Amino acid sequence: MSIATARHILVDSEEECQQLKERIEKGEDFADVARAHSNCPSKGSGGDLGQFGPGMMVKEFDEVVFSADVNTLQGPVKTQFGYHLLEVTSRD
Repeated sequence: MSIATARHILVDSEEECQQLKERIEKGEDFADVARAHSNCPSKGSGGDLGQFGPGMMVKEFDEVVFSADVNTLQGPVKTQFGYHLLEVTSRD
């Protein structure tokens, strides 16, 4: 079974998600942006979600985490919780 680690930023709108993505792509630190803007309790740890396997997160999130290149910014990804920016930090 595959195990991944990832971090994410959760916001209410696709527009806000896209704006934050552009800021990170221009060099802002992902963890700092997560702490300032994410609606998820993980913001306290810079958006870090720790380790998880397939099926432990919602389907849309899972699909990206277990297919995207490691250390690349992904999103906006829409789930029932809102819009996510996410970055897979490791996968094996």
